[in-house]
Amino acid sequence: MPAPLIRRAGPEDAATVSRLAARTFTEAFGHCYDDVDLQAFIDEAYDVDRQRVILAEPGYAVWLLEDDGLAVGHAAAGPCGLPHADVSPGDGELKRLYVLASHQNGGYGGRLFDAAVDWLQRTAPRKLWVGVWSENPGAQRFYARQGFRRVGEYAFPVGRVRDLEYILRRDPT
Repeated sequence: MPAPLIRRAGPEDAATVSRLAARTFTEAFGHCYDDVDLQAFIDEAYDVDRQRVILAEPGYAVWLLEDDGLAVGHAAAGPCGLPHADVSPGDGELKRLYVLASHQNGGYGGRLFDAAVDWLQRTAPRKLWVGVWSENPGAQRFYARQGFRRVGEYAFPVGRVRDLEYILRRDPT
């Protein structure tokens, strides 16, 4: 069986991205929220039409990790939208990086990360940002290994819940 591959998603992949984003978020964090809040978040954040718009926008990019034609992970990147005073025009943000549990610990998250960072820095090195849930130490360790450091925090809405999210930044090298 061939190894999973990573490919850039296009607008025609909107439904796949929507389903996968909802599934990976639910798998990772669904136990943290009641059904109403979780569904409200998924309905807004991962709406198919919203994904189609993002996928058609040249300033954004999404990659799919596919195993035998089945999407099992994704990463999304674009202009930084995090609420931090040091964000400058031209800064990039890793907006999502998720791999289904069935495909974790195989290096696929790192490969998706590399694809997103390579794309974000395709024209020149620049500041990179990512928001990470304060209760996700595994992700925090991953980003620390990639050279990110904590520079702030904000409230991330999931339905009526407001989670403490850490803002991490990596300066250009």
